[in-house]
Amino acid sequence: MEDKTDIIQAFFTFAQKKQRKAIENLIKEENLNPESAKRYITTSLKKEYASENGTGLNEILPKMSPLNPMYLTKKNIVFQKISELVNKFKGIGGLS
Repeated sequence: MEDKTDIIQAFFTFAQKKQRKAIENLIKEENLNPESAKRYITTSLKKEYASENGTGLNEILPKMSPLNPMYLTKKNIVFQKISELVNKFKGIGGLS
């Protein structure tokens, strides 16, 4: 690496690879809807925070009745994990 620009670019490339892997792992671990989850997470990364408002979070959850006692638990767990992911990768950019 020749100068600071090369170092910064290498860091961002590394961090974005880690980000993509973390998102893939979260989608698999929580059995989320892949397309909706990527869209929701990308939007959250751009805004630099995850939101429980609107239907975005509900759309990414696995098929489950809102009347199921585990629904709110699952929603809270997923929201918490996405919030942590967004905080961890603030300033790195969204999925490319």
